[in-house]
Amino acid sequence: MISNGYVLSKAIKEGLGGAARRPDPVQRKTKNSTIFHTEYLLLFSPYQVLELAGNAARDNKKFRIIPRHVLLAVRNDEELGKLLHGVTIAHGGVLPNIHSVLLPKKTDKENAEATKAPKSPKKD
Repeated sequence: MISNGYVLSKAIKEGLGGAARRPDPVQRKTKNSTIFHTEYLLLFSPYQVLELAGNAARDNKKFRIIPRHVLLAVRNDEELGKLLHGVTIAHGGVLPNIHSVLLPKKTDKENAEATKAPKSPKKD
């Protein structure tokens, strides 16, 4: 389909947005569905990252999205985590994680005492 002298891509026809472009010779040899899926991925992923980062900012009671929120969004999402596995986000920090070996162990005796003992003594 041609509009104003430009060839419209499948993504635009499907309502996904994107720039009008003409496929290069390499893309002409590949299947159209592959091009469409790649273009869809490149168009859809920034919106998904922004939505998840906005949710992370809201969870932290912030109104602005900072690199920390982008990191939390990407690393906590399974698909984006695989896609951006080797990517370092500047000023993003690391995911909060405490190894289970480092946590103090509770014995059965401590658990039994905690359930039997009242939290505060009664006043007479």
